[in-house]
Amino acid sequence: MNLFDLISLVIENLGRRKGRVVLTAIGVVIGTAAIVVLVSLGIGLQQNATSRLFGIGDLTQIQVSPKYPEYEGGVDFGPTGPPVEKKITTDTLAEFAAIPGVVAVVPTDGLMGGLMLSYNRLEGWVGVTGIGIDDLGALGLTVERGVNTLEKGTAVIGSLVTSNFMDPRPRPGKEPPPPPELLEQSVDVYLLKWDPETNQEIRKRAKIRVVGVLPEKRNWIDHNIYVRLDEVTAWNEWFLGTRINRQKDGYNQVTVKVDDAKHTLDVADQIKAIEFNAYTDQTYVQGLNSFYTILQATFGGVGAIALLVAAIGIANTMAMAILERTREIGLMKAVGATNKDVLSVFLGEAAGIGFIGGVGGVILGWSAGQVINVLALVYMAGQSAQQGMPPASVAVVTPLWLLGFTLLFAVIIGLLSGIYPALKAATLIPINALKYE
Repeated sequence: MNLFDLISLVIENLGRRKGRVVLTAIGVVIGTAAIVVLVSLGIGLQQNATSRLFGIGDLTQIQVSPKYPEYEGGVDFGPTGPPVEKKITTDTLAEFAAIPGVVAVVPTDGLMGGLMLSYNRLEGWVGVTGIGIDDLGALGLTVERGVNTLEKGTAVIGSLVTSNFMDPRPRPGKEPPPPPELLEQSVDVYLLKWDPETNQEIRKRAKIRVVGVLPEKRNWIDHNIYVRLDEVTAWNEWFLGTRINRQKDGYNQVTVKVDDAKHTLDVADQIKAIEFNAYTDQTYVQGLNSFYTILQATFGGVGAIALLVAAIGIANTMAMAILERTREIGLMKAVGATNKDVLSVFLGEAAGIGFIGGVGGVILGWSAGQVINVLALVYMAGQSAQQGMPPASVAVVTPLWLLGFTLLFAVIIGLLSGIYPALKAATLIPINALKYE
């Protein structure tokens, strides 16, 4: 019996018992639809969660810092901070750069004191990061306006830095001034520290020119300004009252950029192996993805249980078919059908029921997912508006591979559930089958 004859016979046999086939296939439809809807919901939740991670930055970056010793009790760290087990020196930067996959090693430093910006009688407090490269593009930072290259006396600012400015001496009843436009403007910088001897505040004045404005990142970068590392080093030397020798004192933090996010965790592990602290947002994202992968597997397992219950119905239907068609099976064998032919026919019918139910379940599951998507997006849009957050872009995602996999799974379940009835039919003795009433 060739494949075409087998398919024709299977379709004919299924068509003779339309009612029973449809009722049996409904169980498969429900199980298949459940898998499609639940797994699609899990995928949608994952995509929605990752798209709303406002604080997540470049996944190819690793923040490296010295490793501090652990103490059981309190320790006097002194004016320069806690002691370190191993410092990040200029030689260490070369060691990081030699790790396979690393494309840039950029030392950075923060300010060890207070800093205030002043412009046109407005004052604002901001965070400051000194960066050891001239082009911020090496760290994946692009400007919305201006340029992202740093020269001596220049700065690139975050998108919300200007919103920090206010009038230090507002007049009663007067409207607050609008945020100033700082691009291409010179801004006064005041470094502030406290003198314990005179019990007074000491100020040092400097100037910077704003050459670029970063786009909104929805994280700390929006309220931060970037300047050259040597300028921050000079400011910190004023705060500390002593010279900073990087080969001796080391760097407080280094940003290591990797060529591909797939290599980030491996590079971070290598940095930790040489006794430095290494943090990357990829660790958090990987944990989040692992959670949603488990969630999708759980959802799929719940749907699979319904499909397995439907498999019992298929097995029952095929077993009843054998009892009703015993004489037919005997006749098939009498005219030359082999055990393999009989086995193929009954396995084909079982797989056919699984296929019919799978197609119906895929269509029903996809349609139900679209309805849930519309209703969920309407609900989440209202919730996002109340919380002042951007609306969710997706709630249920049904990829093509899921539809194909679920349909194949339904066919396989049908095939497996028909094995025992098919074997029973194939091993019937022709004489006994013909005598069966």
